Amino acid sequence: MRYAQGEVPVSEKSTVAEDATLYDRLHAQIVDGQLAPGSVLVEGTLAREYGVSRTPVREALSRLGHEGLIERHERGMRVRVLRPEDVLEIYEVRIALEAAAAHAAALRRTDLDLARLRRSVGEMQALEDDDTDGRPRLAHAFHFGLWAASHNQTLLETLEGVHRRVLGLASTTLHYPERWRVFLAESVELVEAVEARDADRARETSQRQMTNARDFRVQLYSSSSALDDGGLPFL
Repeated sequence: MRYAQGEVPVSEKSTVAEDATLYDRLHAQIVDGQLAPGSVLVEGTLAREYGVSRTPVREALSRLGHEGLIERHERGMRVRVLRPEDVLEIYEVRIALEAAAAHAAALRRTDLDLARLRRSVGEMQALEDDDTDGRPRLAHAFHFGLWAASHNQTLLETLEGVHRRVLGLASTTLHYPERWRVFLAESVELVEAVEARDADRARETSQRQMTNARDFRVQLYSSSSALDDGGLPFL
């Protein structure tokens, strides 16, 4: 269930499970879209819903704010609402980071890294045409495999941080058939460059892949329907 904007109960009957913190619960609900962009998060309301004091609520909100998933609002805190400018700024950073990861992956990848990337591409190619929900999941798995193949932990963690900033806050462009076809072709080309250890080609292909994603988004932003569907697309 996707809540409308405004103050909402986090769950109908919620208690903090022993194996999950309040932060984990809220994070999951934002990522899953149960807490939609604009949903107001009030300390007192959350404390009552979860049966805890305000201290763990405050700590959870602080962590979510640090990750860019929530923002200050006149009524307290709310799930972040991404503006087109926000998403394009994130793309500017991601284009550079993805290109650096692809370049490093071509230089440092192992045979195991390459096998994982090939498997990711194969899973994307085998995906049923009507399984649009599976596309962003497999696309992220492919990107994560490429980041890991860079064998640069700082770069990987930075890219994960950028990815976390938009989880649940933006929809995906990969639901569009034409965008998915281009993404698949670019991913195949990227794996070929990594396999050949052609670092320059890998970097150029990655830049083109992310730039095409950004440009596709810009086209969507020119359509009012794309901005009124409940979320800005990402990836």
